[in-house]
Amino acid sequence: MGTLKLPFAERYGRWTMVAGASEGLGLAFAHDLASRGLNLLLIARRAALLDEAARDVRTRHGVEVRCLALDLADPGLTDSLADAIAGLEIGVVVYNAAFVPVGEFVDIDYSDLERVARVNVLGPLAVLNSLLPPMRERGRGAVVLMSSLAGLQGTPRVAAYAATKAFNTILAEGLWAELRSSGIEVVGCCAGAIRTPGYLRAVTGDLPGMLSSEAVARRTLDALGKGPRTVPGRLNRISAQFVTRLLTRRAAVRLIAANTKDLH
Repeated sequence: MGTLKLPFAERYGRWTMVAGASEGLGLAFAHDLASRGLNLLLIARRAALLDEAARDVRTRHGVEVRCLALDLADPGLTDSLADAIAGLEIGVVVYNAAFVPVGEFVDIDYSDLERVARVNVLGPLAVLNSLLPPMRERGRGAVVLMSSLAGLQGTPRVAAYAATKAFNTILAEGLWAELRSSGIEVVGCCAGAIRTPGYLRAVTGDLPGMLSSEAVARRTLDALGKGPRTVPGRLNRISAQFVTRLLTRRAAVRLIAANTKDLH
């Protein structure tokens, strides 16, 4: 039997960590991973919402769930992680957390721009710096970095966020190449619109290619071991090919600007 056909617990180990797990896509990842037999360490900033999510996962799937209420922008992130993962063999890490200030770049407070960098860039670097060495020692593991179609080109009204998503895509591709020989699978997910509470607060109605959180989580996890990048949804894959291969950069930015002009 090929390794891709093995159950997740045999393929990677019995514990997974999901960052940004209290609602929406992160919670969908938690449920999907629990349904595959993995115990969970869930990380999010809002303790009450995180505890509620953990109770739901335990009830539905009967797995062990631990919670770490933590702001991923905290400069002491690595120390907090070290305490939380002590004694756990984390075999799968999903970095789903993101901060998305919406508006013209010049109108956004620097404190929010700094938070974008801390949560979306320094956060995954800190998490992976802590978790990849023991994965490599064990010779197995998996990493999911959530990126976005917004990171395929400059994206007005979420310019800083889009730039960090480009960082995560490129990071995933580099790690995929570095770690394959160590038995660690890496995928960067360039998702389109996802029907999450945060997204629905920013837009009105469904957008073309919009998928449920559950569909994105399932398709992303199923993409592990199949390449460094995945784009869930056929229409989104077509859109990604269109803006990266058929349009000039100028045309791609103008096209995406038309789709983000009403974000709020």
